[in-house]
Amino acid sequence: MPNVPAVGDVFRALADPTRRAILDELTDRDGQTLFELCSRLATKHGLGSSRQAVSQHVDVLESAGLVRRRREGRYTFHHLDTAPLREITRRWSVPDPEEDP
Repeated sequence: MPNVPAVGDVFRALADPTRRAILDELTDRDGQTLFELCSRLATKHGLGSSRQAVSQHVDVLESAGLVRRRREGRYTFHHLDTAPLREITRRWSVPDPEEDP
């Protein structure tokens, strides 16, 4: 069985606005390098986080299973993985409001 992150790790990762912005950027364009993520966070979100700080945020997201890294030569590409989010929705399914009696 694969190493499945705890639901608490996913919520902790999602609690930070910078990490949510990183996920938004990977949703918009998957497979970015750390340099690209830093640039987009600065230009689109006005976040002036250092490269090291963004790297630490990505580490938290990776630990929660929300980001995967892929090395290609000297570059590392970051990819969004929504499997932990799907697990949350399976655990606590929310009925459609139109279906409520």
